[in-house]
Amino acid sequence: MSRARIVIVGAGFAGYRTARCLSRRARGRADITLLNPTDYFLYMPLLPQVAAGLLEPRRVTVSLPGTLPNVRHVLGEAHHVDLDGRTVRYADPEGVTGELHYDRLVLAVGSVNKLLPIPGVAQHAHGFRGIPEALYLRDHVTRQIELAAGEADPERCTARCTFVVVGAGYTGTEVAAHGKMLTDALVRRTPLGRDIRPRWVLLDIAPRVLPEMDERMSRAADRVLRRRGIEVCTRTSVKEATASGVLLDNGEYLDTRTLIWCVGVRPDPLVHRLDRPLERGRLVVDRYLNVPGHPEVFACGDAAAVPDPNADQGPDEPFRAAPMTAQHAWRQGRTAARNVAASLGHGTAAPYQHRDWGFTVDLGGVQGVANPFGVTVSGPLAGAITRGYHLAAMPGNRVRVAADWLLDAMLPRQGVQLGLVRSGSVPLESASPELARVLGVPSESGEEH
Repeated sequence: MSRARIVIVGAGFAGYRTARCLSRRARGRADITLLNPTDYFLYMPLLPQVAAGLLEPRRVTVSLPGTLPNVRHVLGEAHHVDLDGRTVRYADPEGVTGELHYDRLVLAVGSVNKLLPIPGVAQHAHGFRGIPEALYLRDHVTRQIELAAGEADPERCTARCTFVVVGAGYTGTEVAAHGKMLTDALVRRTPLGRDIRPRWVLLDIAPRVLPEMDERMSRAADRVLRRRGIEVCTRTSVKEATASGVLLDNGEYLDTRTLIWCVGVRPDPLVHRLDRPLERGRLVVDRYLNVPGHPEVFACGDAAAVPDPNADQGPDEPFRAAPMTAQHAWRQGRTAARNVAASLGHGTAAPYQHRDWGFTVDLGGVQGVANPFGVTVSGPLAGAITRGYHLAAMPGNRVRVAADWLLDAMLPRQGVQLGLVRSGSVPLESASPELARVLGVPSESGEEH
């Protein structure tokens, strides 16, 4: 008898964990194919440290071929799933299209930048979702400081030294915290003069930073940010973005050449084209991560609305999905692997379960905030807990990451422009214009979901 064909779409936290667990559970019993645009798993929580020059890019990437020996890796981005015909159509990085057939399908396509209908944002802001964006931001920030040092006009110098981060959630807070430390280090090497200092502004429409986390963590993070000199502007949003600045909804205009968009994410547009029930843009699944009506299809991670196991899901209660976090995606990947194997007759299926271990936020240097097992801590202790958590959670490169941290503590941080990524290569739009043209897929930019 031929072996079952398992196709996993996406190698983020959920997809990578699914592939890794299935490679052990279904070894020799199924053909496992992992479809992903890159040949690595990206450990996104450490991406702000790449942008700040603290970690080298390869430190936060884990090779798919090197760590998934029993999984066939196909480079490509899925653009259509035929649920009735059990096929996945994709385009590889050179635009060549292909097709994969499956007996079991795991959709773990993740999420993309959340765009809002604000004039100028799509054209002048940059997101923060991958290695190219982190490398571009590191070069861009370094370039602005170096250009500012040679400016004769104080106003232009000030504009180049003003950096605006929109979104005070997990990512935006860490980007601002690490970015301020980077620019302070650059200015020590390249003095600006005229009493001008780098200015970082963190905006959010919410009433506090880290609004999705415990209020005590929020207050502790706010203190660290303000003490470092970052301007925290809550209940504030962007009204319009231009090439020379940002207009806020309170009427204030900020002269700046840097707008970093960290307002959140939305599910990958692929799930909208499946014509299946959605919950706030996410594909509805049951507790076993099955897509209703298609027992051979599973979904997990940011693209799936998985019932929150810790919420009351009674008939009179509104549906509540598990949050879109790396912790949930990682654990859902393990559940998906178990249930896919069970559907093929290997083991028993189990509903998704989750125990909250708490969150950690790295604020640069030795500073951090964390609430392991519900106990809120801040300062150097939280910083140590945060780095220890990341080393334990990473599926690879632990020694290299620890070595980079040690070198940063002992040696001055290097600040040079590599020029590897240009602005046009990291559009804020969810899908690249090149891929859209090849596939004839309508643009997703500017839509609000």
